[in-house]
Amino acid sequence: SGSSSCLARRCGGVLTLSRPSGRRTATLHPRNRGNVGREEYSSYRRRREWDTCARSRGGEAGTGGEIEVAGVPKWLLRSCFALVTVGQVVVKTFRGKIHVRNVLEQLSNVGPKSLSVCLLTSCFVGMVFTIQFTREFARLGLTKAVGGVLALALSRELVPVITAVIMAGRIGSAYAAELGTMRVSEQIDSLRMLSTDPVDYLVTPRVIACAIALPLLAILCFAMGISASVLLADLVYDVGPNVILDSASKALQKSDIFALILKSVVFGAIISSVSCSWGMTTQGGAKGVGESTTSAVVISLVAIFIADFFLSFAIFQGASSESIKACMV
Repeated sequence: SGSSSCLARRCGGVLTLSRPSGRRTATLHPRNRGNVGREEYSSYRRRREWDTCARSRGGEAGTGGEIEVAGVPKWLLRSCFALVTVGQVVVKTFRGKIHVRNVLEQLSNVGPKSLSVCLLTSCFVGMVFTIQFTREFARLGLTKAVGGVLALALSRELVPVITAVIMAGRIGSAYAAELGTMRVSEQIDSLRMLSTDPVDYLVTPRVIACAIALPLLAILCFAMGISASVLLADLVYDVGPNVILDSASKALQKSDIFALILKSVVFGAIISSVSCSWGMTTQGGAKGVGESTTSAVVISLVAIFIADFFLSFAIFQGASSESIKACMV
C-alpha cells in the first residue's frame, strides 16, 4: 500500500517483496508455488508485506530453520533435525501426502542421469578386484573360487557402498546446495506463507526418489562389475567365463541380494535426509550454502560407513560359510 514502508513488485511472473532500503528481498518463483489460487497468492502478499514491515520496525518473524543453541555443536543440532525430518517423511509417506510429480522429477534426476557414472565406476572396481583375486587365487590353485569371492564382495559391500559414495557426491551436494539457496533466498519461508509444508513439497519427494533409485542403480552396477570381471579374467588370466559365472551362481544366496537392496535403501535415505536437512538449516548467504554443501557430503559419507558396519554386523554376523565352500566344488 502507499502508506506502507514495504514494497511489493511483480516482474516476469516472479513476486519480489522488499523494503526500500533493499536489505531484505524475498522471491517466489512460479514453479515453487504449487497449485495456489489467486486468493491464496494475494493473502501471501499481504502476510509477507506485514512480515517484512515487522522486521523493518525491529521485530523478527520466525524463519523456521535457524537452529542455534549456545554450547551445542551445530552438526549435532543438524543431526537431530535430520532425524526429526526422517520421522516426518515416514509419517507423511504412510499418510499418502506425496507429490507424485515431484517424486517422478527427482527420480529422473537421481536415476537415469546418474547411471553412466555409476556403471563406469563399478566396471573398473570389478576389474581391479579381479586382478587382485585372480592372481592370488591362481597361485593357490583356487581359480574356481574367483567368481564366488568376487560376487560376494561386490554384492555385500563394494557395490552398495561405492554407489552410495557416488550418489552422495553427485545428488547429496546438489540437494544441499539447492535447498540451501532456497533457504537463504527465503523461498522456503514463502512456501510456509502459502500454507505449504516444505517437508511435503521438497524433502519427501527427494527421500523417496533416492530410496527407490539407489537399489536399482546398485543392481545394475553389480551386473556391470561381474561382466567386467568375466571379461578381464578371460582376456588376461585365461579363466573362462563359465568358470566365473558358475562359481558366482553357487556362492550367491538370496540373503546376499537382500543385503544389497537393504543397504542401498538405507544409504539412499541417509544421503537424501542429511542433504535436505543441511540445506534447510543453511544460514549466512552464499558462504553458508557452500559450507552446508561440503558439510552435508562429509556427514553423509561418515553416516554411510557407520550404517554399513551395523548392517553388515546384523546381517552377516554368525552366518554360515557354506557360500565359499559351494563355489570351490
